[in-house]
This record gives sequence, structure tokens and C-alpha cells, in this order.
Amino acid sequence: MSLTDALGSGSVRLTKTLDVASNTRYTFSVDVSNPTNTKEQEIAALFDKWNAALQTGNPDEVVKLYAKDGVLLPTLSNKVRVTHSQMRDYFKHFLKYEPKGSILQQNIRVINNFFAINSGVYSFNLIKNHKPEKVVARYSFVYHHDGNDWLIVDHHSSAMPEI
Repeated sequence: MSLTDALGSGSVRLTKTLDVASNTRYTFSVDVSNPTNTKEQEIAALFDKWNAALQTGNPDEVVKLYAKDGVLLPTLSNKVRVTHSQMRDYFKHFLKYEPKGSILQQNIRVINNFFAINSGVYSFNLIKNHKPEKVVARYSFVYHHDGNDWLIVDHHSSAMPEI
């Protein structure tokens, strides 16, 4: 099966083992799977919308994707953000790193017509101190449909622990 065929079938697992120290090894798997139905595709596209908002460099474009009572547990901060003002403050600083996100593994669960969850692993290519840096993190987005749009009601992102 070619890579193109595998991608079309909905799942690819790439595994690479790295020597970190003389006797230490770890395996990092990347599982890129295509959503299987229209509702899952709709939920998956919400990450693309959020990532596109990051690309604008405007924190207000990102914050408007969150519900008024949403919660953000961000990747690069220890502070829980529970207001749009607090989220804006976080994204104002985060966007200085010119983040470009990509999904490495996602698990989409559509609870009903009003709630859905997308959780998994994503990575960000950042520019820190004029140097490229990659951050891999676990994430969870909980979405609520308010009758017009899907809004983020809970977003947890935590960088992978050092090995």
C-alpha cells in the first residue's frame, strides 16, 4: 500500500525511535487519521479555524472562538484563563512566537448536536529568540454549539513532559 493509499484509507502510523542517551530510548508515534463522518469532519475543521486565527497574529481573532464562559489552560503558561480578557492577554504573548500548529493525533467524539470533543496531540512550530523551536503538546478542545457557531468552552494544552 502506498502512502497516498494509506492516507486515503483514514489512518497512518509513523513510528521513529530516537537514541536520547546511551541507554535511553523512546518511541514517538504519529497517528494521523481522517474523520469518518461529516460531523467528525466538521469538528476536525474547528482546529483548522483556530489555527488560522493564530496565523492572523491578532489575539481578538483567536479569543472570539471561545465561549464567554470558556476556560483556557494554555500550553506556555501556568495561569488558568477564564475570561476573554485573560485569554487575550495569553494569546497576545503566545502570538509573538508566530505559532503554526498541526495535529499529530486526534480523537473526535461527537456527544450530540450541541457538544463535541477533540483531544489528542498537536505540535507548534514557534520562533523563540529568533530561532525555530517545536513544542509537542497534549490537547483537549470541548466545543458547544450555541445555535449559530461552535465555540470552545474548554481548552487544555500541556507540553509533553521532558524525557
